[in-house]
Amino acid sequence: MKDFVLYKPTMLDIQEMQQLVSQEVQNGNILERDKNEMANTIRSYVCIKNNENQIIGFVALHIHTVSLAEIRSLIVKKEYRGNSIAKKLIQHCIDEAKILKIKKVLVLTYKEELFTYFNFNIIEKSSIPETKIWADCIKCKHFPVCNEISLMLEI
Repeated sequence: MKDFVLYKPTMLDIQEMQQLVSQEVQNGNILERDKNEMANTIRSYVCIKNNENQIIGFVALHIHTVSLAEIRSLIVKKEYRGNSIAKKLIQHCIDEAKILKIKKVLVLTYKEELFTYFNFNIIEKSSIPETKIWADCIKCKHFPVCNEISLMLEI
């Protein structure tokens, strides 16, 4: 993994980030974030680049309340999957949540095993705060029939 570097993105990275995630957005696996929303939340993202300075993955730790954050928009470029890059990005989010003294980290995913590896536990969707549902879930093309798995990590 020495060829991969984690870093905080800038406004100049947004277009490349949107291109990387575009297929998963079209498939309905990740919610679309327009460039202004990404700019507004740029501090919540962390990217990983290869030795050719290309973004090969990213994730966001979005803070909902003083005690709850959410891991969202996790993406790794297809040809780099299987190299523990997603796990490295998830671990970064968990570490950041600990630094910020956040008590719970939520994730909605189709990749349950990625998160149970870190001791996330499945929760009922009904326990997800309504503010999350009305701010994000309503934008999903699958709403209100959600097939994602809801998981929570208590820190």
